Amino acid sequence: MQRRRAVIEGVGSALPERVLTNHDLARMVDTSDAWIIERTGIRERRIAGPGETTASLGIAAARAALDHAGVAADEIDLIILATSTPDNTFPATAASVQAGLGITTGAAFDVQAVCSGFVYALTTADAFLRAGTASSALVVGSETFSRILDWSDRATCVLFGDGAGAVVLRARDDTGEGLEQRGIHAAVIRSDGRYKDKLYVDGGPSTTKTVGVLRMEGKDVFRHAVTNISDVMHETLNLVGITGAEIDWFVPHQANARILDGAARKFGIPIERVVITLDSHGNTSAASIPLALDVAVKDGRIKPGDMVLMEAMGGGFTWGAVLARW
Repeated sequence: MQRRRAVIEGVGSALPERVLTNHDLARMVDTSDAWIIERTGIRERRIAGPGETTASLGIAAARAALDHAGVAADEIDLIILATSTPDNTFPATAASVQAGLGITTGAAFDVQAVCSGFVYALTTADAFLRAGTASSALVVGSETFSRILDWSDRATCVLFGDGAGAVVLRARDDTGEGLEQRGIHAAVIRSDGRYKDKLYVDGGPSTTKTVGVLRMEGKDVFRHAVTNISDVMHETLNLVGITGAEIDWFVPHQANARILDGAARKFGIPIERVVITLDSHGNTSAASIPLALDVAVKDGRIKPGDMVLMEAMGGGFTWGAVLARW
């Protein structure tokens, strides 16, 4: 039987209109531009307005990805949307994206793995396409984290932003050319629920009947992130027998500049091969990797044939990595 491989054919993104700078935040909470940049690397972020939602941003990003791929919406038979900030408790926001694109066939569902959501969703779509259950898929990461922030907590409100990114995947026959062929070559996802209280939202339908706001123990999250990200990157690269030095582009979850720099150095990836959008987007959770991919593809850095390593860690804890030939 002919083997199949999931190939990334297009990428797109969408950002809210409103820009919130560090100077703006300094007028809201006890912080400063210098304090935020030194500790995070963030200079500004986008904040969703009244008419902008996780679904509307996801639809815009998906349309851009379809245009970039040259794929019609009615060719898509699977939509997986990663988010921790859905429009409704149910139905899935993916269903709203499906309807917004005019798609009436196939399947659409959400994945909730917080900042690792896009990696989880990409890994899931890869499995569907390899198995032959779907032929073309949209994987979307879309978030409006500004709606679950405590804007009086300077430790968290300075970190996050809103936005959406999407990729189009198509199943292609495996040519047997090994790592030289385009597509997803390795993926690893992990979780450890013992650390829920380190990064969570203090509300929910079955507990408080409220939405709640984000709570985080920053030092502990940082410590676990450094270890977990390194482990999953090592495991993913080992699956195909290459080293970090052989990676063309490293596209990490945009959480903290120190985490990005540390991971790159540990794996011998030069900083000029790291795609960083943290300074202008902030931490957009499940949207951060596809947003960064879109920037690097559209500005010409990521080219066909490049080997791209993506990784993320989020609340839960969840973490994972995906390696793909562009």
